Amino acid sequence: MKILVTGGAGFIGSAVCRHLVRDLGHSVVNVDKLTYAGNLETLKEVEDSPNYRFEKADICDRAALDRIFAEHAPDGVMHLAAESHVDRSITGAGEFIQTNIVGTFHMLEAARTHWLSLDEKGKEAFRFLHVSTDEVYGSLGAEGLFHETTAYDPSSPYSASKASADHLANAWVETYGFPVVISNCSNNYGPFHLPEKLIPLMILNALDGEPLPVYGDGSNVRDWLFVDDHARALFTIMTEGRIGEKYNVGGRNERTNLEVVERICMILDDLRPKNSPYKEQITFVTDRPGHDARYAIDASKLEGELGWRAQEDFESGIRKTIQWYLDNEWWWGPLRAHAAERKGVLKK
Repeated sequence: MKILVTGGAGFIGSAVCRHLVRDLGHSVVNVDKLTYAGNLETLKEVEDSPNYRFEKADICDRAALDRIFAEHAPDGVMHLAAESHVDRSITGAGEFIQTNIVGTFHMLEAARTHWLSLDEKGKEAFRFLHVSTDEVYGSLGAEGLFHETTAYDPSSPYSASKASADHLANAWVETYGFPVVISNCSNNYGPFHLPEKLIPLMILNALDGEPLPVYGDGSNVRDWLFVDDHARALFTIMTEGRIGEKYNVGGRNERTNLEVVERICMILDDLRPKNSPYKEQITFVTDRPGHDARYAIDASKLEGELGWRAQEDFESGIRKTIQWYLDNEWWWGPLRAHAAERKGVLKK
C-alpha cells in the first residue's frame, strides 16, 4: 500500500511511519508542517528508504493537499497531524482550532476529492483513518471505562478541538459515504517523545537534578499505551476496521501521575544511581485548570473484532523508554531547552 500519513514527524506519527516502512514494507508519504513538535530526526531510520517520501505542508493549505494527493495517489490516509499538548491549548487555543478542526476539514475534503477520482475498485479499498484521543470523553470517576459509545464531554481547548474533528469525520461518513474509521487512544509514551510531555520531562529533569513538577496532589489517573503498540493498532484499524466505526486503543495500564513519576525515579535509581533517591526531587505544583481526574480505555472492541493486543505492559514499556532516553541524548539534547517547565498554569 501507499499510505499518506499526516503529522508523520511527530511522536506517534513517526512511530507509525517507522512501522509501516521498516516492519511492513509499505510506502509512506509523510505530510508534516514541522512545527515545534515535528522533528525529522525521529525518522532517520527510514529517511533513505525508497518507500519513504516527505512533503512539508500545512494541512490547512488546501492547494498543497490537492497537489500531494494528485502527485502521490495514496491508497489510504492516516490522519495524525494535530496540536496535542493540553498545557499549550490553555494559553493558546487558536492554533488548536485551526489545525485540529479546520485542518481536519481540509484533509477530509482533499481526500474525498481524491477518492471520487478513483475507479470502483480503488474507491472500495480506500480508507481514511482519523486518529483521536480519549480526552474527548471528559473525565471518569473512580470506577468505569471509556467505551466507543461514551458521550463526549471535553474539558480543555485541546480535547474540544479533537471532539469537533471527530464529529466532522463522522459527518463525512454519514453525508458523503466517505470511508472513514476513527480511533481514540489513551496516553502514549515511548522513544522520541517531546521533552515537554510528562514522562520524558520527568526523566530528563531527574537526570539534571531539577524538580519533578507534579500537578495538584498527583492523583489524576491515566491509562498508558506504549507508542509502538499504538502504531500497530492504527494500521490494523485502518485496514481491518469497519467504515463508520470507532475503536478505542488502550494499554490497560492505569496509573496515577504520582505513581508514574515515582516508578520513573525507582528505575533511574537502578539504571543511573546517585547519592540520594530521585524521588526527593518530586515537587507538587498548582493544578492544571480543568484537569480531568481519570481516563481509562476499554479496548475490548479492538481486541475482540480485530485481534490486536498490546505487547508491552507499563513495567516493560517504561523501563525501555527510560533506557532509550539514557542512550539517546543526541535526539533530545537540542530540544531540552524548550521543555524546562509545565506550561498549563494560567498566569494571574
